[in-house]
Amino acid sequence: MKVLHLNTEKTWRGGEQQTLYLLQGLQDENIISHLVCQPGSPIFKRACKLGIEVFPVAMRGEVDPMAILRLKSLIKKHGYHIIHSHTSHAHALAFWSSLGTGVRRLVSRRVDFSIYRHSFLRLSGFKYQRMADFYIAISHKIKDVMAGDGIDADRIFVVHSGIDPDRFTGAACDYLKSEFNLKDNERVIINVAHLAGHKGQKFLVRAIPLVLEKIPNVRFFIIGGGKLSGELKVLASSLGLRHELIFTGFREDVGAFYKLSDLFVMSSIQEGLGTAVLDALAMGKPVVAADSGGIAEMITDGRTGRLVAAADPRALAGGIVDMLEHMDLAKQMAQEGRKMVRQKFSIEAMVAKNINVYRQIMAH
Repeated sequence: MKVLHLNTEKTWRGGEQQTLYLLQGLQDENIISHLVCQPGSPIFKRACKLGIEVFPVAMRGEVDPMAILRLKSLIKKHGYHIIHSHTSHAHALAFWSSLGTGVRRLVSRRVDFSIYRHSFLRLSGFKYQRMADFYIAISHKIKDVMAGDGIDADRIFVVHSGIDPDRFTGAACDYLKSEFNLKDNERVIINVAHLAGHKGQKFLVRAIPLVLEKIPNVRFFIIGGGKLSGELKVLASSLGLRHELIFTGFREDVGAFYKLSDLFVMSSIQEGLGTAVLDALAMGKPVVAADSGGIAEMITDGRTGRLVAAADPRALAGGIVDMLEHMDLAKQMAQEGRKMVRQKFSIEAMVAKNINVYRQIMAH
């Protein structure tokens, strides 16, 4: 079995980490898997370091003639059985480049948006109905959304994302206390996510004053970069938040923040799954999360964390205060979550399920 993986992203986010985990796992299982990605991109550099066969191809949009010709040449040269697309632009490029080759087209979908969300004249319907043979959804919620949009459910497999539960266990965090002048009696709450509308950080920012009314010795950190950075900082300033909320921007040392934290908050209003939640649980950190997308497939309210209404600052604040005021119970939930992550969301389980999907579509 030969699989060509296609990732068009120029930045490093959760989808790229999952692609790399999968490639490593397939390599360990002796399944021939090669990667096509943007030259010089973070995934290109990291895959090269891991000894994965990588073909750098500049891909400019979904209908890039030069990229399509290069991909078609690779498919013919290596005789791939499956082309596995990991991004939306890759989806279309894989279709055009694989025409006439007989290769099976598989697309991973990681977001719970309707396929028609940004569709011009509903052209996404043609793309998703005709330009892939099968899909992998990373949560049951995503499968439900796709099926609701008219994609045949029999063509959609569910494979949850996987994480390395020990990825951050050795992280040091003491230096952050001096960097941010943290006092010993201050509680630390973190949010780790790209600063985008669907991540819902504006609802978290609005929740912070409500938390501080009840528990004043709390410091919040929003960790990540994105186009909403300026807008969120203006909102925080308008609410009188200064040292109580820190926007760190993108940080390479995110593990240190997990280690330092007392509580993790996921404020998303749409979320395919949310591996940042899994990372927090793997570290044994209590979680408060908005009930959106696939988050309920990880967080069972009162068992593995607190699940609150999405897009509701008051509900989010209530969940945070409840956890901080009942830390013994919060820690019990965190430990239950930690066990759940190791049982259900390991990299090994994710890789095994992807291989099972490959075998099933090869049999068609």
